[in-house]
Amino acid sequence: MIAVRPQPLGIFALPAGYLILPPSDARTAAPALAALLRGARPDEWPPEWDFYAHALDGDIQAALAALPASSDPLTRYNRYVLDGAPADDLILSTILTGELASLQGVAAFTMGHRSEPPPPTGTTGEVRALVLITHAAAAIERNNILAADQAFADALAAAVNVSPVLAGYIALNRAELAIQHGGELSLITRWLQQALNLIPAESGAEQRARAALQLGQLLHEHANGQRGPLQAAVRCYQEALRFYQRETYPLEFAFIQNNLALAYLAMPMTEASDRLRGAIAVQALRAALSIYDPDRHPREWASARLNLANALQYVHSAHPAEHLLEAVAIYEDLLQRRDSATEPAGYARILANLGNALAHLGIFAEARERLRQAEHLFTQIGDESAVMTVRELLANIDQYEAVQH
Repeated sequence: MIAVRPQPLGIFALPAGYLILPPSDARTAAPALAALLRGARPDEWPPEWDFYAHALDGDIQAALAALPASSDPLTRYNRYVLDGAPADDLILSTILTGELASLQGVAAFTMGHRSEPPPPTGTTGEVRALVLITHAAAAIERNNILAADQAFADALAAAVNVSPVLAGYIALNRAELAIQHGGELSLITRWLQQALNLIPAESGAEQRARAALQLGQLLHEHANGQRGPLQAAVRCYQEALRFYQRETYPLEFAFIQNNLALAYLAMPMTEASDRLRGAIAVQALRAALSIYDPDRHPREWASARLNLANALQYVHSAHPAEHLLEAVAIYEDLLQRRDSATEPAGYARILANLGNALAHLGIFAEARERLRQAEHLFTQIGDESAVMTVRELLANIDQYEAVQH
């Protein structure tokens, strides 16, 4: 009953993602199918597939009108996907057979017309993958995470050789499930990388960006200061920014820019090119702050501001005094917005950074005052490591002044 194989099942949003393409002898059929399997919209459509084009546009009434006036099983299935009711499920369940019946069971379960997905028995390729994805969804609803993961694994195996984009989406879903439930890091990174390998850049942009962002965050979080993983994280963030742009996804854009800056700043500063990375980090933080607002996004804004001040203090600059003065102004502003009684650790860290910046500017008396305030707070909360760091900064100031005199 399904003459065209493989079908672009599960690649596009519903209802198009469940529709079945009928046979066509038009010269446009082969390139149109190839484009759909890549997750792209064809330049030209066979006339028999006009209903699918309308479904992609979200025009369900036009899609229904474009279906042939026929009662053949395939047309009845597509009509059910576009505008089905529980009564139609009952009728079609007695008419459809084989893989078409399995797909109709998937659609019925998704629309809430059945309580269980159909069994994958007798299905192959992308059809089997779609059925198994539905089983994964059902297992997640029951909080049976092991069963859901196994269903995703089987679905991935069924799709990978016939519908790589669908396989990429499955790998992404499997990784996201594992992230939510504390899965093994090596497996999650493998599945996210598999998703990136399978989902083409020219289509599937949102899913690819999701995979890139999550892989970048994992690599960044577990880099432990190593240049290689941090560089890989940067590449992932840059890939995600191809989709999450300022105009369309401002908050995601700002979040990624902040992370991109932190990844650059975490790299060991041992090469000449690291100076450029520092400048890019400052630029990225300024981009994030062009989105974050202190009233609407207070935590994100404050974090990005603090990161910017730290970056200005440490990255190479042709105008270091200007950078240090800007950093001091940011630290002073942030101190006004925090309460030392309720946030002693955060308040103390800002004081320590401010004292260090003032010392670099040669304003030693005020630097000592800020550092001693930080030392007192760190002592109160029992952060011995931070206390030692502040005392080292104070000793450096003393040593510098002794040499000058």
